[in-house]
Amino acid sequence: MKHENPDGSGIDRELHDPIEDKLVPLAPLDLGHIRSIDDLVRAMAKTAFTGRQLGEAADVLEAMARDQDCFVVMTLAGAMTVAKQGLIVAELIDRGIVNAIVSTGALMAHGLVEATGRAHFRYNPEVSDEELYEQGYNRVYDTLEPEQNLDDVEKVMAQVLEAWDPGEVMCSYKLNHAIGSHLAKHAKGQRGILKSAYEKGVPVFVPAFTDSELGLDVALTNRVREGSGRHKLRFDPFEDLEHFASTLLRQKRLGIFTIGGGVPRNWSQQFGPFIELRHRRTGENIPLKRYHYGLRICPEPVYWGGLSGSPYSEAISWGKFVPPAEGGKFGEVFVDATVGLPIIVAAVLERLDKGKSKATGKRKSKK
Repeated sequence: MKHENPDGSGIDRELHDPIEDKLVPLAPLDLGHIRSIDDLVRAMAKTAFTGRQLGEAADVLEAMARDQDCFVVMTLAGAMTVAKQGLIVAELIDRGIVNAIVSTGALMAHGLVEATGRAHFRYNPEVSDEELYEQGYNRVYDTLEPEQNLDDVEKVMAQVLEAWDPGEVMCSYKLNHAIGSHLAKHAKGQRGILKSAYEKGVPVFVPAFTDSELGLDVALTNRVREGSGRHKLRFDPFEDLEHFASTLLRQKRLGIFTIGGGVPRNWSQQFGPFIELRHRRTGENIPLKRYHYGLRICPEPVYWGGLSGSPYSEAISWGKFVPPAEGGKFGEVFVDATVGLPIIVAAVLERLDKGKSKATGKRKSKK
C-alpha cells in the first residue's frame, strides 16, 4: 500500500505486510503456560533483548549437543568455580556434550579446592580487605577463598608432582590429566571438572599456565628441586598447542562454547589461523578447519575493543568461524554467566532428556 506525503509532494514509501515478508512474530511471555525451565527459555526466545539472546543460545547449544559429528570445545574464564558453577561444567563433560576444555589456571585451581571437599564462603562487606588479608581470606568480589584452601591444594599438587617422571616434558593437558587421575583415586566422594575430564577422556588445556596457583606450585616445586640438586620439571606450552590442533584436525565439525573471554577464548579460536598458516606458509597438506558452531556468554561490550567482547562476525574475518551463509550457527548472550549458564544448560538438558525416550542417546566419541 502506497502513501502520499501530506504536503502533496508525491509518494513517500510503500508499507509492507510483515506476514507476506515472512517476518517472525514475537509472543507475550505467559507465565501461566510455563511448566519447566525449558518452557521458560523457549518462551524467552520469542521475546526481545537479552531474553531472546538467551533463548536462541539454548538452540545453538542443543544443536551442538545433538550433532554427533561435532566436537565441542568449552572455554572458561572468570571466577566460575569460585562462583559455584563447576558442577555445571562437570555435568556437560559427564554427558558427553563437551569434548575439550580450555580454561584459565585460576579457574582450575579454585575448582580443585571444590573437588577436594573444601568450601568457599560468603563475603561480609563489614570486614575490610586489610582485615581479610590478615585473617588469610582472599576476596573474589562477594566470595572468599581461604588461603588454607590453597595450601591444601598445594599438598595435592605436591603428590602429583612428586610422582611425575622428570624425563617427561610437562604441559597443561598432561598435568591436568594427572591431577584428575589423583582425584579419581583419592576424592571418590567428590565431583569436579578435572575428575570428570579424566574419567571421560576430555583434555583440559590451560594456555596461560603460569598465571595461576597451579603454575606457582610448579614454580615453587622446581625451586625446591633445584635447591636439593634434583632435576627441575620442564614445561613446554607448545605441546598443548600441538595436541589441541591435532585433536581438532581429526574432527568432522567443530563447536565452541565460551564463558567470558580472555586467553582461553583467543587461544581456542586461533586454531583456524594456525592451520591456515601451516598450509599457506609451510605448505602442509592439511584441511582448513573453522568452528561451525559458536555460543558465548559474556557481558563485555564490543566497543571496548577487547577479544572478550568481539562478536563472531568479526572472527569470521580472521578465518576462525564458518560464515552463517555457509552453515555457521552462532549465539551470543550479553549477561553474567552465573545467570545465563545455569538457565541455558538446564533447558538444553531437559530437551535432551525428553529425547531419550525417542532415541537411544548415542554418546559422541571424539578421541
